[in-house]
Amino acid sequence: MTNQRQHPRTPMKAQIRIWHASFGDILAYTRDLSDGGVFVEHPLMGELKNGDQVTGQVQGMPFEAPILRMQVQRAVPGEGAGMAFLDEV
Repeated sequence: MTNQRQHPRTPMKAQIRIWHASFGDILAYTRDLSDGGVFVEHPLMGELKNGDQVTGQVQGMPFEAPILRMQVQRAVPGEGAGMAFLDEV
């Protein structure tokens, strides 16, 4: 199986606040990051469906990070979800 990714991933652990109508507001952690998206680790993220949209904001920065809309590309039950960046809110 070949890797179809447009952007290389970089391991990066950062706290991120995620909001979705099904679970409200949660604090989760990123696992890796690319120019096109991020994998977010939290069991509730693994319950989302491909195509679902969330908003997210990285926490703990020395400045207020932008709030981004993201779309689920791949959900892993019990683990998290791979998200594609859409745009800034």
